[in-house]
Amino acid sequence: MAKTLPMTMTEKILAAHAGKKYVAPGDLIDAKIDFALGNDITAPLAIQAFNEIGVKKVFHRDRIALVADHFTPAKDILSADNCKTLRDFAKAHRITYFFEAGEAGIEHALLPEQGLVLPGNVVIGADSHTCTYGALGAFATGVGSTDLAGVMATGRLWFKVPETIQLIYHGRINPWVSGKDFILYTIGDIGVDGALYQAMEFCGEAIRKLPMSSRFTMANMAIEAGGKNGIFEPDEVTLGFIKPRAKRPFRIYRTDPEAHYSAIREYDVSKIFPQVSLPHLPSNAKDVREVGRIEIDQVVIGSCTNGHLDDLRVAARILRGKKIAPSVRLIIIPATPTIYRQALKEKLFEVFLSAGAVISPPTCGPCLGGHMGVIAQGERAVSTTNRNFRGRMGHAKSEVYLAGPAVAAASAVKGRICHPEEVVRRK
Repeated sequence: MAKTLPMTMTEKILAAHAGKKYVAPGDLIDAKIDFALGNDITAPLAIQAFNEIGVKKVFHRDRIALVADHFTPAKDILSADNCKTLRDFAKAHRITYFFEAGEAGIEHALLPEQGLVLPGNVVIGADSHTCTYGALGAFATGVGSTDLAGVMATGRLWFKVPETIQLIYHGRINPWVSGKDFILYTIGDIGVDGALYQAMEFCGEAIRKLPMSSRFTMANMAIEAGGKNGIFEPDEVTLGFIKPRAKRPFRIYRTDPEAHYSAIREYDVSKIFPQVSLPHLPSNAKDVREVGRIEIDQVVIGSCTNGHLDDLRVAARILRGKKIAPSVRLIIIPATPTIYRQALKEKLFEVFLSAGAVISPPTCGPCLGGHMGVIAQGERAVSTTNRNFRGRMGHAKSEVYLAGPAVAAASAVKGRICHPEEVVRRK
């Protein structure tokens, strides 16, 4: 029997879902979708398109999630109407996974936590940060609302098979450095179009030392380098996360040793220190010690990028026994109700409240300038979110500085962007 040509993880997953033995970059394929999702901004448009198609039912009521997370709790009448649209559609089609209110979290943290997106899956979502699930070894990518409508109707979608860029990280990880710093540094190196329509395959000894929270963060921000998807080869850390949660069987795919990459880049992480991305692009990344004195008005710790329990623990370690600067507003946003409850159980909230923070229910909120922390003209925010485009978090003449939870928490104490070691001793 003839042996197939070597393939990357991404190519193998797409080939399997297209019913093919082999695919190559540039091939156009029709692929089976394992899971699809929409939120309270994008799903109403998809629902409208779905109704216009004229089909009577969704392709599989257990393979769709609708999550009210962007403008919720509803900030205005339009937001409330959008949530009602999701609610009514979910009820009409008996969709199993509809999340709102006390059950809703930020979708890209919630769905892995619920065991709904799995290794080897093809996952699409009407949200650009759907690439988060690549941390589990899935092919996951964002699509438009009309594509989501087509998937809800048919369970299939066409793709152009992307090239793959391999990103290898080795060396010893420095204190206070996390996956957020890895990905900001990487985007700073290759640029916001450095992986345009490519699969970003993250690997190396330093990657294997990262917890799932950091891997989710890196996969989440593949889109900020123009990537089609980000992906990690599953290991014991992955399986330790997914096995107790998985709602369905799954399959692990691994890159063949002879697979072709469009490019290979290597990073010595001992040379990566806590990063800050200056306005107005994620690629404007610098070592926090090189940004100079920048006074700030607000700090946000949360989002699908850094609202995980590990992120809150890091922030609490820095904030314990301290007060935020009088000039700063600090907003803490746990990503899911489960994370919220565990943070409460671990008494992290006592630390945050004693420091002067506001604690929000799980929501995307200020990340997209939605609510729960929109910033005014001339204000500066340090945020653990994923984008700092002009006007992203509020007024067009405001500024957003991206950072990990350690830099964000330390900056809240000092009232200016700073290294965590200015606030606490070495990790």
